Amino acid sequence: MAMFSTPRSGRSHSAPKGRSGVREERSASASCPATPIVRLAEMQPDQEGDLFLLLSSKEELLTRDGKPYYRVTFRDATREVSFPIWADAPWAVECRDRWTPGVFYKIRAVYRQTQYGPQLEIRKIREATEADAPDGFDPSMCLPQSRFEPEPMFAELMEIVRTKIAREPLRRTTEWVLTQYREQLLRYPAARRHHHAFVSGLLEHTLSVTRSCVWLAEQYAAKYPDMKPPLDVGLVAAGAILHDVGKLQELEPGPTETIYTAPGALLGHLLLGRDMLREAAAQTGLDAETRLRLEHLIIAHQRLPEWGSPKPPMTPEALLIHYADDLDAKFDMMYGILRDDRTPGPLTSDKNLLRYRVFRGSETGS
Repeated sequence: MAMFSTPRSGRSHSAPKGRSGVREERSASASCPATPIVRLAEMQPDQEGDLFLLLSSKEELLTRDGKPYYRVTFRDATREVSFPIWADAPWAVECRDRWTPGVFYKIRAVYRQTQYGPQLEIRKIREATEADAPDGFDPSMCLPQSRFEPEPMFAELMEIVRTKIAREPLRRTTEWVLTQYREQLLRYPAARRHHHAFVSGLLEHTLSVTRSCVWLAEQYAAKYPDMKPPLDVGLVAAGAILHDVGKLQELEPGPTETIYTAPGALLGHLLLGRDMLREAAAQTGLDAETRLRLEHLIIAHQRLPEWGSPKPPMTPEALLIHYADDLDAKFDMMYGILRDDRTPGPLTSDKNLLRYRVFRGSETGS
């Protein structure tokens, strides 16, 4: 297990020197009791604890006397603290040479409430690693999260595959994609900044669209039993599950934000999703016409060329998926506006993702 580092200079918080003159780090099994892992938001003034924090910024500044110093900002999902590292402080050299914004650290620190705001008095620090996972470290810990647990959502999606997709080749193809990309689907957002732009957001959106599509497909199949060819509920379910799967190659989540991959920027998730389907179909032996219809559901689900679709929905199944997808995306945007907008009065600002004001009424608590 990686050990904490200690200050390179200064007298405070120094590890003892061994016979060789090199500072030695005491092992975790020393007589001192283990320091508890805590959340930054839970720390009380003068409390010491071990924390996993993201170094979100490091600025090199000058004092009024012209002396250089760094202002660093550490954060977790719910709180951040900014404080100076002075040029003569014990951590000055370490901060200058080794602390990197966008990197997670395991820090032992005392939380101080000062006249300049909350600060951390760092005792020990090192980069966090995968070996810290049993103690609660997660590289996505500073990103907003879905309100729903990903594992049950994924299990429900697999249950829909088993119960709503009757044709075996189509069912196998859908299962192949979900199984192949399971770990990404559990974590990825649905977008960079628009709807469901949070950890597990793509899974939440996919499940919501799939629920709506299956319900709608069953209603319309019963209403139009003489449609030729009949509305294919299983195809709707498969298309709803796979409509945004290309986002798993379009996007790359980072510790502070999601970025576009090169294929995502150059091709987009519609073409990437179609290619992922073709890969799956080659593995499962899906017949050519079903594959073509499923490809259409993927590339047409945004409907308009300015939204990325080269073709509009040209089958009943594609029509259902487009409107269920658009509704779920828009509803999540409106939910976020009503949750976050602080404009006084019955209407929100129009400076939002929908680009228009939302009416919340005069009695928001009723």
